[in-house]
Amino acid sequence: MSGGVQVGGSPGDPVPGSGPAAGQGSGQGSAGDDSDLAASSETSAADRERLIALVELARKGDAEAFGLLYDHYQSSVYRFLYYRTRSVQLAEDLTSETFFRALRSMQGFRWQGRDFGAWLMTIARNLATDHFKASRTRLELTTEDMGLHDDADDATPEALALEGLTHEVLVDALRQLPDEQRDCVVMRFLQGLSIAEVAEALGRSEGAVKQLQLRGVRNLAKLMPEGIR
Repeated sequence: MSGGVQVGGSPGDPVPGSGPAAGQGSGQGSAGDDSDLAASSETSAADRERLIALVELARKGDAEAFGLLYDHYQSSVYRFLYYRTRSVQLAEDLTSETFFRALRSMQGFRWQGRDFGAWLMTIARNLATDHFKASRTRLELTTEDMGLHDDADDATPEALALEGLTHEVLVDALRQLPDEQRDCVVMRFLQGLSIAEVAEALGRSEGAVKQLQLRGVRNLAKLMPEGIR
């Protein structure tokens, strides 16, 4: 690929891979404005710069750059969709569709305060919402192949507490939360997204996200079995 741009340390694939697929929609504005938001949840400035460069190359039609973006973000998108749908197969299918839509809209993507990872999450969330609107069938709860955000260095007390739960207990509690609270908790503590990224993905203000986070964590605590509260 031109420029030798690479992204190190892309997250592990929680299940055997789903192919490229993806998002919808695009922002408006000038390329370069707020482009440092490309990976605001990344701790390394070098990683942020690499991701910014990859996004710019992908916007110009560089297929290899888009492939590297897929490698970097696929795990996070899949995990979000798994917690949303509780189905391995459906999460894989929607992950593929997310990246397919993103690929189709890539040339129209503009920064202007938009975070690329949050843009993908918005696409994924819209796809999941559309799926449940189209089908009222209740999905069977599954817990196989689940994975938590594994950035131990940045783990918050809330994230560490969630990691200590069994998958069955965690998913059972999460599925009882209101949709926005569940999405907020999953993005913040299981995927490690920043407040700003979650706000972008949910289409809410940062203040509203903080309130969703507070209510979500409190309600989740109430849903925990007595022995692990």
